[in-house]
Amino acid sequence: MVRKEPLAVTLRGEYATERGIRRSGGGYGRAGRSGHGALRRRVGQRIRNELIFTTTGGGAPLPPEYRLEVVIKETLTSTLAVYRRDLLDLTHWAQQRRIDTPERVTRVELRRYLALLTTRGLAPATVARKVAAMRRYFSWALRTGLVRVDPTAGLSAPSGASRLPRVLRADELTQILDEPSQDAGTTDPALTARDDAVLELLYGSGLRVSELCDLDLDQVDLARRRLSVWGKGSKERAVPLSEPCAVRLAEWLGGGRAAHLATVAAVPADATALFHNGVGKRLTPRDVRRILDRRSPVPTHPHALRHTFATHLLDGGADLRVVQELLGHSDLATTQVYTHVSRERLRTVYESSHPRA
Repeated sequence: MVRKEPLAVTLRGEYATERGIRRSGGGYGRAGRSGHGALRRRVGQRIRNELIFTTTGGGAPLPPEYRLEVVIKETLTSTLAVYRRDLLDLTHWAQQRRIDTPERVTRVELRRYLALLTTRGLAPATVARKVAAMRRYFSWALRTGLVRVDPTAGLSAPSGASRLPRVLRADELTQILDEPSQDAGTTDPALTARDDAVLELLYGSGLRVSELCDLDLDQVDLARRRLSVWGKGSKERAVPLSEPCAVRLAEWLGGGRAAHLATVAAVPADATALFHNGVGKRLTPRDVRRILDRRSPVPTHPHALRHTFATHLLDGGADLRVVQELLGHSDLATTQVYTHVSRERLRTVYESSHPRA
């Protein structure tokens, strides 16, 4: 697709099965829906997303050798959108400096670009993410022969001060999950049942928001009180359901979901989705944030419920490896941050409770 702007963008999604590669949107069950959750439903399925960025200079397509391209494989939709935006920013900046081919991008130029981002006041974590996107692109460009030297080799990304995850207090959890204020809820019983189930899943099972939004009906097993969840890297894991969570899900599936969909004017595009928003579309991370904003007494990010889930498990004596499996972390070091949170909480309790602390 060529647009009038100096940049043309083509997004092509593909997935591969053991029987070969097929285009998304054609002839394979639910593979045509926009989200990637359904694409990961079958064993052995792999996702491949390819973004082609073409600098056009003045609106006319350039020869193939001048294309700026990026290939992102096995990436969730949210990550794909962020990488796409980061590389669009880099491409626009390169055009302003009359850098029209990937071969002309040097490490010095990239350092100037990072300096510009820093002067604009971007957070170190944001700059580091943009560096990761650039590394991904130039690694691919080097493998395919588009460039002879990777300009991101040796390029250092800023490291911001590490922050421990925020853990919700007991009174905050109570108000979010059990006793929402009168002005925090909704008058629609069906939406209340949905909100209750969503929040219980985030805290009771420690799901990522993207994992929750991608849930389909066939991933819920109330009889055995467990979920089948597809996480980062297209990895599937089984997650147990707490008793309160199973009760909330049963209420939602037992009547709340049907009652809610009955109020939707159009037929839902994602009929198999576990949760829908007010217009019948699959629930999005923004919708989840609105739900939590209505319930929480203080500004709270949905990920804080996942942090609280992990910290409470460790406080209760759970093994770190078990917590790693429940969270779906591929690296134990990612889970170890919660041990620091747990230690800090223990020290706070000790100092406030022991008479000789």
